[in-house]
Amino acid sequence: MADAPAANMKTNPDRLWDSLMEMAKIGPGIAGGNNRQTLTDDDATGRALFQTWCEAEGMTMGVDRMGNMFMRFEGENPDLDPVYIGSHLDTQPTGGKYDGVLGVLAGLEVVRSIKDMGLRTRRPIVVVNWTNEEGTRFAPAMLASGVYAGMHDEDYANSREDAEGRKFGEELDRIGWRGDEDVGGRPMHAMFEYHIEQGPILEAEDTRIGVVTHGQGLWWLQVTLTGKDAHTGSTPMNMRVNAGLGMARIIEAVHQIAMDHQPNAVGAVGQANVYPNSRNVIPGKAVFTIDFRSPDLEKLTSMRTRLETEAPQIAADLSLEIEIEPVGHFDPVTFDAGLAQSLRDASDRLGYSHMDIVSGAGHDACWINRVAPTVMIMCPCVDGLSHNEAEEISPEWASAGADVLLHAVLEAAEVVR
Repeated sequence: MADAPAANMKTNPDRLWDSLMEMAKIGPGIAGGNNRQTLTDDDATGRALFQTWCEAEGMTMGVDRMGNMFMRFEGENPDLDPVYIGSHLDTQPTGGKYDGVLGVLAGLEVVRSIKDMGLRTRRPIVVVNWTNEEGTRFAPAMLASGVYAGMHDEDYANSREDAEGRKFGEELDRIGWRGDEDVGGRPMHAMFEYHIEQGPILEAEDTRIGVVTHGQGLWWLQVTLTGKDAHTGSTPMNMRVNAGLGMARIIEAVHQIAMDHQPNAVGAVGQANVYPNSRNVIPGKAVFTIDFRSPDLEKLTSMRTRLETEAPQIAADLSLEIEIEPVGHFDPVTFDAGLAQSLRDASDRLGYSHMDIVSGAGHDACWINRVAPTVMIMCPCVDGLSHNEAEEISPEWASAGADVLLHAVLEAAEVVR
């Protein structure tokens, strides 16, 4: 194990912030955030900018068949397994400027700072941009890192369609970012992912650094209810087969199921559509997605089981047909204890307050944790707001997390003095 980095080794906060603001110019939203959805022209432009920045630092690029970008900064011993730093550049349709992007550009800033200080590491360092983390255009989320970790196959990923029927594989080819490297199998000594918290805990606790020890597991269950379209004014109440009413009752059941599994369990419906979606037509069809999460596998499984028992009964009581399809899942994650301790040690060395935290959202690190030692670091975000154009962090928060990342990466990559 290399000696711990000196406390005065820090990243360049202004350069990191400038990089974030420059990337935010690509795919601007309508309210100050970003709409740089995966495999769009704006995604391609953002990728090209990231490539340009990395190659200016002497890094070399590899791209696999899922479009994952691997920017390598060579170590003293190229044969040693590299240390990876990664997250994603794609955003939600109404996304912020920091979700995912911070983790990629902080990785670049780590490399830039290492160069500034004239340091070398025994192990190579690779900064990675994972394709389609958000899953907002092509479900499921964390798609390409899932293929990398063996959770999905390439045919499945390439066949995913967006709302307009465009396939993932066709769009990846169209924007010119499909590489020829096999997906998966790259040797990894460790991987670090830096991310905004996307929750209110760190800010509320006035704590600068979140050391992520666990990630919540998740079930996404898509429910389709089929009833009968009918006129809202002329159909008697006792003769209606109302898919919208069934959806409302199931949404209430989802809330109660999550409440009955407290603590450390959540559930909600965030995506819902009724058809034909006309003011004076009783919905004959409803399609909505239930999101259950918990860091406790037993609770996560129990919530799904109970929903699959109660929802069909609700549908039957209303004479509705029902289909429940799992469209997203991962088990709870326990991140590497040794890497987590390196983040605590780095925070102490730098004088930054820190606390252990559980990630409420899914991240690429959740999949990569299955194939390599992995850990996450988080910084606060204002009011815990994310997946929103008003998402905000401070330059001080961003740089503190980048400093901790720098120290942990130098230790893992074995800094040479």
